[in-house]
Amino acid sequence: MTSHMIHLNGSPASASTLAAVAFSGDAHFTAMQIRDNAVPGLDLHLDRLRQNSDTVFGRHLPDETILDCLRTGLTAFDADSASMFCFITPSHAKTPLGLDVYVRTAGPASAPDGPLSLDVAGHERYLPDVKHAGEISLARFFARQAASLGFDDTAFEDRDGRLSEATKWNLAFWDGETVTWPHAEYLPGITMQVIRRQLRLRGVAQQTRSIRRADLSDRWSAVSMNSTTPGIPISRIGDVHLAQDESFFEILRSAYAEEESVALV
Repeated sequence: MTSHMIHLNGSPASASTLAAVAFSGDAHFTAMQIRDNAVPGLDLHLDRLRQNSDTVFGRHLPDETILDCLRTGLTAFDADSASMFCFITPSHAKTPLGLDVYVRTAGPASAPDGPLSLDVAGHERYLPDVKHAGEISLARFFARQAASLGFDDTAFEDRDGRLSEATKWNLAFWDGETVTWPHAEYLPGITMQVIRRQLRLRGVAQQTRSIRRADLSDRWSAVSMNSTTPGIPISRIGDVHLAQDESFFEILRSAYAEEESVALV
């Protein structure tokens, strides 16, 4: 099995086709973890690609076109567990609706060990609802600033001082009774959306409210989540140390496990 494969519109991508888009940054995408040939929240991934295409390009490809490309990529990779990234870009050839589908398939990813410590930086994404390419700020804050200050990653706060998200993670908080989601502009992650709907089905209390660093204390717990995990415990945000409530982490893990994965092949 190769380390990764890239397909363009369902066919192996050549160096020349990849060169045309390598540095453009004119793309949006979704990322998913495949286990046993299936993915949780597939409907949400398709919704994201459809809505983001409408926002960025003013049109979108049919869901079945996307699914065909995902199936081809996973079948060619010949493994039942994988990381998949589906990019939508303007087409450099005559394709339906003038859009291309790039699928990158690689080995399965795992989340880092926690708990994590997060620095805090003022930052607001451009088009926060769109998972788009070319976010140089993420590399700057994650790979350089946070590490140089002794943190594992960075949480963002907006111009009003509200915590929103981390570089590649959504944030969730817990006061012992209610799961709290930040009220701010941020990228709504698929794992976050899966957990929110499963918590609703299970009757777990949720709320959305503005959260500032001054609101936090050692009575709060927090996690970060993305496609690799339903929640990594956070030990501190800035200079505020947080609780490590195992019941919160178990609620999130259980809710995510309740989501029915959809088979691709």
